Amino acid sequence: MKGSEPIRFAVLIFPNFPLMAFSSIIEPLRAANTLSGRQCYSWITVAAGERIKASNGIGIEPDFHVRRAPEVDRIVVCSGGDAEHLVADEEMAWIRKNLRAGAELGAIADAAFFLARKGLLDGHACTLHWTSQPAFQEAFPHLDMRSDLFVIDRRRFTSVGGIGSLDMMLEMIRRDYGEDLADGVAGWYMHSPLRPDADRRLLTLRIRSGIRDDLVLSAVAMMEDAIEDVLRIEDLARRLNVSSDKLERSFKAELGTAPNAYYRNLRLGRAADMLTHSSLPVNEVAVACGFGNAAAFSRAFKQRFGYVPHSVRRRISRAGEAPRAIAGLK
Repeated sequence: MKGSEPIRFAVLIFPNFPLMAFSSIIEPLRAANTLSGRQCYSWITVAAGERIKASNGIGIEPDFHVRRAPEVDRIVVCSGGDAEHLVADEEMAWIRKNLRAGAELGAIADAAFFLARKGLLDGHACTLHWTSQPAFQEAFPHLDMRSDLFVIDRRRFTSVGGIGSLDMMLEMIRRDYGEDLADGVAGWYMHSPLRPDADRRLLTLRIRSGIRDDLVLSAVAMMEDAIEDVLRIEDLARRLNVSSDKLERSFKAELGTAPNAYYRNLRLGRAADMLTHSSLPVNEVAVACGFGNAAAFSRAFKQRFGYVPHSVRRRISRAGEAPRAIAGLK
């Protein structure tokens, strides 16, 4: 349990930051103070502007401009879906100043991109929003990226965003002030966090996909692990110890589509995310997503999304953001 002084948090926000993930950082701190009857935590918001708009259009006036922000114990970077393209010299100078003073550093949703490009996640396990994980793996193959809702590794902490940020904060409160307070905060928000002994991979997949059928869930997990080296449905069924017919029936009952069709759309969705969040050439994206050649990939992509893969890059370069049809909600 920590001492009598409150643990000082700062949330560093960038334009188009996800408000839900932001609230999932601040609100547990407030609840911990209320339930404990003492100031366990204090917090400030920091930015390089006077008013920063969230992705839903709501504006927040930060407590401090980054040039005048004080030192804190923990910094949480909260950015939008363009984190891999951020140029933020003032923010990085403030972060490094705090790190030299012993601060811990974290990121929610795609802000892990920002930290990774600056080398601040080297040697640490991490996670980020699931739509950006393939591009992150391609860009930073040396990093230990995991598919958990959150990862706390020594003085670094990351989450996928949304409710994953709440789970991460509950774990921090547990480590800081004990199980009882963490359980009290979880109960305050009527939330049941994932326990460390749970199968986080399947639970995380169930949460984001809404899949209830265990057979289909296991099949989809295998599909996600075999995006480049595509499995035949017969081989997938054999690994699951069921017949191809049973797997087909389960997919149609649960998802209204055949396994092959779902698998194809999964690979195309992965390709869309990689085109949005990485600089890989289109032909390399095609191979990474299990398509034999760029022409076949382009035809399938246009059939799925209504435009060819190259147009994704053109839209990003013109507008500075991902096309709405494939932009992830973080």
